[in-house]
Amino acid sequence: MAATDDDGAGTPSGPTPFEQLGGETAVRALVDRFYDLMDLEPAYAVLRAAHGSTLDDARDKLFWFLCGWLGGPNHYIERFGHPRLRARHLPFSIGQQERDEWLACMFQAMQEREVPAALRERLEASFFQTADWMRNRAG
Repeated sequence: MAATDDDGAGTPSGPTPFEQLGGETAVRALVDRFYDLMDLEPAYAVLRAAHGSTLDDARDKLFWFLCGWLGGPNHYIERFGHPRLRARHLPFSIGQQERDEWLACMFQAMQEREVPAALRERLEASFFQTADWMRNRAG
């Protein structure tokens, strides 16, 4: 997810998405808003039900993961190794509704946290690809 130059070689050019967001404080605020919305908004009830009784562990894991995924510190990898996202989510039933609720919740959190429009569009596309890849059941 880190910024690259125009030749596509993957060399850094300019601030990473992590830096554009405002670093760890901003990523934590985004993650907290995401889980607060999930906990409060009826539109995300199916997604919330998939998370069990508490969201504390999920909050930390998403924060750690996003820091690295956005080009910041690799907190998640330092704690757990390679994310193996799909494998780690296989125990959970993820269909189109769960995907769509996750995306809507994250998109709402990004909008409310005033993520800059160009970065938000880039992240929305990346989040969609990842969330769609996480589906493990039809429908």
